Amino acid sequence: MATDFTEETAADAVVESFAPSTDPRLREILASLVRHLHSFAREVELTIGEWEQAIDFLTRTGQKCDDKRQEFILLSDVLGLSMLTETITNRKYGIATESTVLGPFHVVESPVRQLGDTLYPAGTPAPCVVTGRVTSTDGTPLPHATLDVWQANDEGFYDVQQAGVQEIGNGRGLFTADNAGEFWFRTIVPRYYPIPTDGPVGELLKATGRHSFRPAHIHFIVTAPGHRDLTTHMFVAGSEYIESDTVFAVKKSLVVDFKEVSDADQAAKWDMPVPFRHAHFEIVMQPEG
Repeated sequence: MATDFTEETAADAVVESFAPSTDPRLREILASLVRHLHSFAREVELTIGEWEQAIDFLTRTGQKCDDKRQEFILLSDVLGLSMLTETITNRKYGIATESTVLGPFHVVESPVRQLGDTLYPAGTPAPCVVTGRVTSTDGTPLPHATLDVWQANDEGFYDVQQAGVQEIGNGRGLFTADNAGEFWFRTIVPRYYPIPTDGPVGELLKATGRHSFRPAHIHFIVTAPGHRDLTTHMFVAGSEYIESDTVFAVKKSLVVDFKEVSDADQAAKWDMPVPFRHAHFEIVMQPEG
């Protein structure tokens, strides 16, 4: 280990401090992290005051986290790191449905629901039917795949954001696909919404002149035996902010038309009012290995 700690020897000194017994992958990650951090500090000539400000920012980010809010995930999202990690991890799975960020609101266990159940009380504006199918990359249906679904309402709020206004469980459901891998449920067309800006992440967005909005979407976590778990979105085509998602999560392959349906027979088939919206989402799962 270097005994003279200088700008040039600093990173080496830290890396050399790792014990030989350190897990190889952990050593690789930490060594690269240290070298990049030190290089960054030298490049911008980081001052003590600026570093103290950064430590304060990260401290307050942690303090903003609780069982209903994950500010660090939000920070990772707005810096594009969440989607970069997703993209790196999934670049070899070109056939499968593309993955996206988890988001900060998957914090409540979704209630188990039956196919065809509704995620919102009757009479909620913008009624919608979502249908779909889960298959493997070779087109084989995946019977009894599970789909954890959650979304914002027609005003752009999740249930956990409106205690006393919405019931916890609104906009959420844990569904099991049928024998053909098919699923359907009734819900509403979600609205675009701002991510929370009352914490450090909001300060960062304001300081950099960025908006806080996400386009309308429905979240999915899909699992099936013998296949990689999939975390993804279904984005509402034509939604505001579809071209400028503040967390960079939009993939063109995940943008879906929510078509208006005025046919009375179709409405009767799904027990829907006229008119309603219909969206279809094909989900392709990557086999493990």
